[in-house]
Amino acid sequence: MAYTTIDDPSAHFQTVLYTGNGSDGYSITNDGNSDLQPDWLWFKNRNDTQVHQLFDTNRGIAKALRSNATTVENTDDPNDRLTAINSDGFSLGDDGNPNNGSNTYVCWQWKANGGTTSSNSDGDITSTVQANTTAGFSIVTYTGNGNDGDTVGHGLSGNWDVCILKNRGQTDYWTVSQTGTNQVMLLHDGSGGYEANHSTAYMTKASGVIGLVNAGDLGMVNGSSETYVAYVFKEIQGYSKFGSYTGNGSSDGPFVYTGFKPAFVIYRRNDAGGNWRLLDNKRNTSNPMSKEIYADLENAEATDAQMDFLSNGFKLRNNALGQNANGSDFFYMAFAEHPFVSSKGVPTTAMI
Repeated sequence: MAYTTIDDPSAHFQTVLYTGNGSDGYSITNDGNSDLQPDWLWFKNRNDTQVHQLFDTNRGIAKALRSNATTVENTDDPNDRLTAINSDGFSLGDDGNPNNGSNTYVCWQWKANGGTTSSNSDGDITSTVQANTTAGFSIVTYTGNGNDGDTVGHGLSGNWDVCILKNRGQTDYWTVSQTGTNQVMLLHDGSGGYEANHSTAYMTKASGVIGLVNAGDLGMVNGSSETYVAYVFKEIQGYSKFGSYTGNGSSDGPFVYTGFKPAFVIYRRNDAGGNWRLLDNKRNTSNPMSKEIYADLENAEATDAQMDFLSNGFKLRNNALGQNANGSDFFYMAFAEHPFVSSKGVPTTAMI
């Protein structure tokens, strides 16, 4: 059984749904068991074609990135989109994305360190870090020095498991590096599998740092005087799980053990084209989880997924090539609604 150190995951991750009202100063309050003051916020319009909007408290909440594009950090209309981080939510301006009065939205939120950053000199490059060591999540910003193989500290103990990194000032790729592979995936692009022609990952692991490697284009991770942001994750038993599963091509798909009932899952086929699919327990309140958003597309919410969120993991329920192709490898990241077993070793009341 997977004991946890986090009995209430809502203190570290929450999903919130809301309907835009088009008015400045619109405050959205989370509804989890614990208050959550978010540090990384990921917005998407559910019923219209609009770009994703990603904000964080390291870069400053007026600066947006888009998971579905390689565009540079957007600072247009800085007072019209995300305008404040609150003790249990956030406030919006009157911009049509993410606050159109006729649209519904989802926002996924992770807690780092409440907006308080620190200078980190664990690597060759000094970084600015917000680390939530309890939940295994940190936000890292740094300025590159152009040296192949130099490192940057991330503020979490030991090795990281997943790193999502973007050059803020150039139209370079979103790179996603994971445990157990030298390859990278592209968050903004679902048209292919692992990024081709790279026998070495752009990001390597050593205790406490991210290694920045020239695997074809050093500017993606460490261009001289270029600015970067990295979202870094370390697996926490009973709260987060990152890994892979092999599809079986059946509507009775594989079961993936996580040690908790998921609140959020993002997954993607590795060996061929396939969209990044995002599922959560707020847009889907019962199994099967069918309402999905594609991280790499502007598209409105779709209903193509078929996944069950269970008390100790998730199970695929269709044979679609982008979700459960026979013999194909799929990467996933999952975060908990509640653990299967509490920190005291007591089974929770999770319902299948």
